[in-house]
Amino acid sequence: MDMETTDPATELNSTTTTTDAANSQQRIKTKTLLHLLLNCLLLIVGQVAGPILGRMYFIHGGKKLWLSAWTNTAGFPILIIPIAMSYKAHHHRPNKEAHRRFLPSNWLLGSSVLLGLLLGLTVYLYAFGTAYLPVTVISLVSSSQLAFTAVFAWLIVKQRFTHYSINAVVLMTFGAVVLGLHMGEDVPRGEPVGKYVLGFSITIGAAVFHGLFLTLVEFTRARAGVAITFDVVMQLQFVMSMVATMFSTVPMIITGGFQTMPEEAAEFDLGETKYYLIIFLAAIALQVMIIGVFGVVMSSSSLFGGIMTSLMVPVQQIFAVIFLREGFNAEKGMALALCLWGFASHLYGGYKTSSSSSEKKDDGGDDDESSVAATRMIS
Repeated sequence: MDMETTDPATELNSTTTTTDAANSQQRIKTKTLLHLLLNCLLLIVGQVAGPILGRMYFIHGGKKLWLSAWTNTAGFPILIIPIAMSYKAHHHRPNKEAHRRFLPSNWLLGSSVLLGLLLGLTVYLYAFGTAYLPVTVISLVSSSQLAFTAVFAWLIVKQRFTHYSINAVVLMTFGAVVLGLHMGEDVPRGEPVGKYVLGFSITIGAAVFHGLFLTLVEFTRARAGVAITFDVVMQLQFVMSMVATMFSTVPMIITGGFQTMPEEAAEFDLGETKYYLIIFLAAIALQVMIIGVFGVVMSSSSLFGGIMTSLMVPVQQIFAVIFLREGFNAEKGMALALCLWGFASHLYGGYKTSSSSSEKKDDGGDDDESSVAATRMIS
């Protein structure tokens, strides 16, 4: 009777292949996590510094809404540095043919243009709100984008809701409602109540487009059909921010905004030098914020991007009170507490989802499904 034998070399090769695959998967997960953490850091720095610098422009004599919107994305040339460094690194690799094209598909190119137009509209609406609202108010109102992000994520990318995420959305949205019911107390001295109400309403509109933007970024990633590498993310952001800048540049040229900047600088409360310095620093900070938001969504999901944006609300509140001497009343405290409560609810829901996934894996469930579920902890 013949007995089936197994070649020891074959077994060794099979074991080595399995180990290499596991190590490769672990390296990919580690790299993704590092990218996520880096983008979160960029988002934090940009979202804290950008709005404060933008508000400083208006409270010290700046009046140009289109210039403020233009500043939000005009810092996109800084992306040339990582793109050029990456291109130089790939140029010396044997498989450089794969990296010859700027964007690897027409879908990504078209999507980046459309996202740029949507971003241009969104930052203009936020600039309008920044002109008439204190940072402590606009940051809390902007946190309502989480509700719109959740709805769009459910409609467009079929994001699964849990009662924890629903609770988070309701709490954060209710925080904005609390501010809306007591907005009269926050009207800056000398500013008509009508403009304050208009700024409040337009900021809500900006939050709607913000939520749509985050969701469409995730949709673009899902339908890309190619690997979304660090290079691709940088290229997408470059085209997107360039289009958004053009969206604001055309009105600036038509209205003579660039030509009259020297006049506005001469009348600026802090002096001409600080006028240009504030605009320059705001452009860099806001571009860093966009890089962070875009990278967070590309590394996780639109809902997590919305959560991170809303999480920065308390930090913005603290810095606005310190640097802009803005007031902080009971209504703002209540809205802030609701935002933190909502974030804690979502975070706990992610923990529960991760725990359930780990238990299924221990029971012999499919490893790939468990990995996906665990990844959704941050979505």
